Amino acid sequence: MKDDSPGLFGPLPSSRVVPVLVPMPAPVAYSYAVPDGMPVEAGSIVQVPLGPRQVVGVVWDGEEANSVDPKKLRPITKVFDCPPLDKPMRSFLDWVAAYTLSPPGYVARMALRAPAAFDPEPMVEGFRFSGMEPERMTPARRKVLDLAGDGLSWTKSGLAHASGVSTSVIDGLAAQGVFESVFLPPPPLVARPDPEFAEHRLAGPQKEAADEILDGIRKGGFSVALIDGVTGSGKTEVYFEAIAETLRQGRQVLILLPEIALTANFLERFQDRFGAKPGEWHSDLATRTREKVWRQAATGEIRVVAGARSALFLPFEDLGLIIVDEEHDPAFKQEDRVFYNARDMAVVRARIAGFPVVLVSATPSVESQVNCQAGRYKRIHLPTRFADAAMPDLHLIDMRRHPPERGGFLSPLLLRAVGRTIERKEQALLFLNRRGYAPLTLCRVCGHRFQCPQCSSWLVEHRFRGQIQCHQCGYSEPTPQACPECGTLDHLVACGPGVERIAEEVEKHFPDARTLVLSSDLGGVKRLRLELEAIANGEADIVIGTQLVAKGHNFPLMTLVGIVDADIGLANGDPRAAERTFQLLSQVTGRAGRTGRKSHGLLQTFQPMHPVMQALVSGDASAFYEREIAERERAALPPFGRLVSIIVSADSRAEAETHARQLRQSAPVERDIAILGPAEAPLALIRGRHRFRLLVHGRRTSDMQGFVRAMLANGPKERRSIQVQVDVDPQSFL
Repeated sequence: MKDDSPGLFGPLPSSRVVPVLVPMPAPVAYSYAVPDGMPVEAGSIVQVPLGPRQVVGVVWDGEEANSVDPKKLRPITKVFDCPPLDKPMRSFLDWVAAYTLSPPGYVARMALRAPAAFDPEPMVEGFRFSGMEPERMTPARRKVLDLAGDGLSWTKSGLAHASGVSTSVIDGLAAQGVFESVFLPPPPLVARPDPEFAEHRLAGPQKEAADEILDGIRKGGFSVALIDGVTGSGKTEVYFEAIAETLRQGRQVLILLPEIALTANFLERFQDRFGAKPGEWHSDLATRTREKVWRQAATGEIRVVAGARSALFLPFEDLGLIIVDEEHDPAFKQEDRVFYNARDMAVVRARIAGFPVVLVSATPSVESQVNCQAGRYKRIHLPTRFADAAMPDLHLIDMRRHPPERGGFLSPLLLRAVGRTIERKEQALLFLNRRGYAPLTLCRVCGHRFQCPQCSSWLVEHRFRGQIQCHQCGYSEPTPQACPECGTLDHLVACGPGVERIAEEVEKHFPDARTLVLSSDLGGVKRLRLELEAIANGEADIVIGTQLVAKGHNFPLMTLVGIVDADIGLANGDPRAAERTFQLLSQVTGRAGRTGRKSHGLLQTFQPMHPVMQALVSGDASAFYEREIAERERAALPPFGRLVSIIVSADSRAEAETHARQLRQSAPVERDIAILGPAEAPLALIRGRHRFRLLVHGRRTSDMQGFVRAMLANGPKERRSIQVQVDVDPQSFL
C-alpha cells in the first residue's frame, strides 16, 4: 500500500474532487476529496469513509465536481498499490449496470471480490550462495551447492525440492554462512503456459476449424465465432489452438466453464497441451488462492484463467480472448443481486475491448444459432467425432408398450441392455435429473403430503442421509416414521423416483455390479472429483447420475446411456423447455462411445412422437432448431422478442400482491410493450417470503430498460418487507 493515509493531525489538504463507486445500491458514485499529493486516477482502487465505516471503492469516470468545495467533503483515506481498472473494464461495468438495471456499486463490487489482494503480496525469504564452503561436505550438501553455486537466489523449499534433500540441509548451510538471506518476490501461482509445449497436430475438419479461428485472431479486433460440433468432435483441441495463438501475441486468455470445480479432466488436458495448468477461479477455492489469482491476473503474471461465470469480472492486465465452453449451459446465468448471463456479457466485454470471443457447444443455444444465421456470429461446424469415432445409436423405449415391473422405474428393455453391457466389462450410465430418493412423500391413510414450512415445494426424501429436505431453501428434518397429521405408523409412501431410488432398483437386479451414484447431494467438490476420476478409470460398472454427468466428462468405457425419464423437462411452462431438454439429453447421451467403441443410448419416454424425442433419435438437430426458431419467431419470444421478469416478494401475500399491482399501474403506456400479471410465481413461497411476478414482453427493438426504469421510478417505494428483483432476459420462470 502506498503511504498516503491522512496525517496525524487530521486530513491532508485537498484540492480535487473525484467520483467513487462504493459497494452499495446507490444509483450514482459519491464525491470524495483527494488529499494533495495522493496519486489517484480513474480506476484507482481506494479506501473511503462511508458513514462510520471504511469501505473499498473505485475511482470512476466523470467530470470532477469543481463547484464543490473539497474542504466540505470527506477525503479518500488511501490508495491501494494495485493496477487501476482500465477504461474498457470500467465501460464494461457501466454497461452491465445499465443493461441489468443494477446499482453500479453492486456491479463494481463483482470486480473487487478479493480485498486482501489489493496490496502486493509480502516478499518471500530466500537464500543465495555467499561463496563460503561448509566446514564439512556431505553428498546432500554437494547436491545443494551444485545447484546454487551459480549465485542465483532460491526459496528454501524450492532449493530443497530441486536438490532432493530436506530443508534441514539448507538450514545447516545457512547457519554456517554458506547461504545469505535475500528477499524474493512471491512466486506465481501457476507456471506460464507454453504455446509450443506439445503442439497438437490436427487433421481434417478439426484443422479446418482451427484455421478459421486462427484467421480471426490474427486479424485482431472484435469477432464472435461459434464452434458447433457434436460431442467428442475435438472442439477443445480446436480452441486450444486459439489460446496458443493469443499467448504467442503476449495477451491473456479467459476460459469460462459452467462447472470448473468438477472439470479436473479439462485442467489435465490443458496441462498436457501447454505444460502448465491455468489459474482457477470458482467458489470452492481457498480464500488465499482466490486472492492470488485476482492479483496475478491484474498484474499479468497469470496468463490463462479457467473459471466460473464470476471470472468474467476479473481485472486482467491485457485480456485478448474469451472462450465460453458449453455456451448453452444455464449455469452461466446468475440469479442473485445482479442478474446477468455470462455468455452474453462475455460478448459485450470482448466488443468493448476489441478482441475475439469463441463460443463452444455441441448443442448451441437458439440465441447463438439465430446470431449465426443473421451473420453476427461466424459458425464453425464439426459434424463428426474426433478420429471418426461413431456417435451412439439412439432408440426410444415407449413406456406404454414396455412398462417396468410393479414398483420399478426401469423398463425390461433397458435392464437387459445394462446386463449385456456389464457382461462385456463396459460401463452403463443411467441418467435421471432428480436428486434424492423420491420427490414426494405422503401418507396413504390420510393423504398428508410433506411440504416445506417455508416454501411452496415438496420435501424430497434423501434415504442415504435419513432426511427429507427442501431443495429451495435447504430446510431439512429427519425422515419421519409416523404421519404428523393422523399419527399412523409405517404408512408413509415415497412417490416417484430420484437417483437413490434408481440405485436401489439397480442393486436389486445387478447385486454383483459396482454401482456409483453421482449427485451434488452426496459430497463436496473434492469427493465428486474423486468419483469422476474413478469412473474414468473403470472402477464402476453402473453409474446413476443427475445433470452433473452431462458436463463434458470423458468416460472411456462408457458404451450405454439410459435416460430414465426423458419427459421430465417437458412438463412445465418454460418457453425454453424443449430446447433445454434437447440440449441436456444430447449432452448426456454424448458421454457414450467417445473412444470409438460401439455405443447405444436408450430413452424411456411416454411421448415418443414429441419433436424433441424424434430429433434426438434421428440425429437431425438442424430440423429441431429450425422448428424451435420458427415457433419463437411466431410468438415474438427471445431472441425475436425481449422479456424482463420482475419478482415482488414480501413477508405477507397481501403486501406482495398489492405492491405488484401498484407497480403495474405505474407503468408507462408503450404500444410495443405489454405487461403480463401480476400473478403468483410458480414457486409462490420461498424462505417464508410470498412472491408475485410481472412479465414484461416487448419486441427486439423495444427499450425495455427505459420502460422498466420508468415503471420503478413512478411506482411505490420498497417499504417494510417489500423487495423487488429485476431479471432482464430471464432464463428461469419459477
